[in-house]
Amino acid sequence: MWMHNGGLGAWKHIKRRLGQRLADKWYLGVAGGTDSEWAFALFLDTLERMGHDPSNPPAEGFGPNVLRQAMSKVIHQINVFIKEVPEKTIEEESVDTRSLLNFAVTDGHCVICTRYVSSSTDEAASLYYSSGTTWHDKKKGNFQMDRRDKGADIVLVASEPLTFERDNWVTVPTNSILTIHKQTVMVHPIMDEYYNANPAYTRSSQYACEKGLVTHGAEKGCPLGTPLVESSTYPVPTQSTNGESSSRRLPIPSWVNECHPSSNRTRSPCRIDENALPNLSSITSSRDPSKPQELTNTKKKRASVDPHMLGEPDIEVAYPLIPTHINRLSLASQNTLASTASTASTIGPLSTNRETAFGSLAKISQYFPELS
Repeated sequence: MWMHNGGLGAWKHIKRRLGQRLADKWYLGVAGGTDSEWAFALFLDTLERMGHDPSNPPAEGFGPNVLRQAMSKVIHQINVFIKEVPEKTIEEESVDTRSLLNFAVTDGHCVICTRYVSSSTDEAASLYYSSGTTWHDKKKGNFQMDRRDKGADIVLVASEPLTFERDNWVTVPTNSILTIHKQTVMVHPIMDEYYNANPAYTRSSQYACEKGLVTHGAEKGCPLGTPLVESSTYPVPTQSTNGESSSRRLPIPSWVNECHPSSNRTRSPCRIDENALPNLSSITSSRDPSKPQELTNTKKKRASVDPHMLGEPDIEVAYPLIPTHINRLSLASQNTLASTASTASTIGPLSTNRETAFGSLAKISQYFPELS
């Protein structure tokens, strides 16, 4: 069995070279023109060149070491084909020479899977595995992997986790080979010019995301390297208990747009058009403090402590339903707390009997003693 998720770089420029390398029986066995089919033919040809006949496998299989070596040679040979493409052709035709090679092959006794990209800066297409003793339906349609011992009786390999139990899934590192044999799961690095042994080394997932081959976690939605918001401030209307409404613009922290650097990136669909945001005034309302707060899907939060507002009437701020990837934005100025000590003298002593928009002044004094 053979599987390929990804694509060979500069495919139309290396297809002829790849075909010329194959023995006739493997060349004639290819029925289609996809890079995955020709990569499988290259694997069979490589296995035969190593002294193993794919048409007549041993009863116990080729063994994990043989299959792993053959897979490594296939990846190396594909990289050699791509390097033979003339630089002039690459520049004139804007040829993408990067390959995403998530292969899987089995001889019925062991399984070899790869997660590989021919780049030292890009992340490969995502790949996970989960191992355990039993794989059962915990609830209707909700499967779970259970482990009762150290053996891997069941091993699942997938491009993304198949269950919500994320702790049951292990990420296969970029540019590595996953070997499954009997009750053992092993991961070996593919040590070539694109390998980096530094565990703190980070790669950009933008390329795999553009190919639709990254589906997990923060890699969904906006690719790395694209600012999340256009402007440096965010409009927040307010409404006091006397019915007067106003509007304030609060700064967005600078760390929001500190993404992984990228090049030649066009406008992202994840960018926020300020004019397209909901009308905040329509969801901002004042309420009687003596009545229970009405439960709605609008989150009402206290604004961060601003010394300049401690003497103002009770003000309630409602935040709009904005995309989840900017839910973590703090709508208070970054230097508010830093300036607290310098402005406390102008506010005057705090009375614990007073109530403000931020709650009891006694609690404010407890957590911010410099204001008392």
